[in-house]
Amino acid sequence: MDPDAVAKAFVEHYYTTFDANRAGLANLYQDGSMLTFEGQKIQGSQSIVAKLTSLPFQQCQHSITTVDCQPSGPAGGMLVFVSGNLQLAGEQHALKFSQMFHLIPTPQGSFYVLNDIFRLNYA
Repeated sequence: MDPDAVAKAFVEHYYTTFDANRAGLANLYQDGSMLTFEGQKIQGSQSIVAKLTSLPFQQCQHSITTVDCQPSGPAGGMLVFVSGNLQLAGEQHALKFSQMFHLIPTPQGSFYVLNDIFRLNYA
């Protein structure tokens, strides 16, 4: 398993799904998962998806600038750090963002998001 390839595939899947159907992200989280969104901590798959689907915009487009990853822990987890731009519908300028994911392997051979931290980067 190439960690960089897994990270790249995860990032493509996550942001494509976010941009098209945020509710479709539910299966990437579990009850013990935590999202920190702009400093607000949210736990559990249902609560995380409720937060993401209630954001005050309907359409957006992520463009990824960088993806860095590191192996994490003896169980095969991974840290994935993403930076990029977030274009909201009707807005002239894109917002810069950073997001960190802690991915944990599942018995089925895929990964779920244990920790997710999102921040807009203000200049």
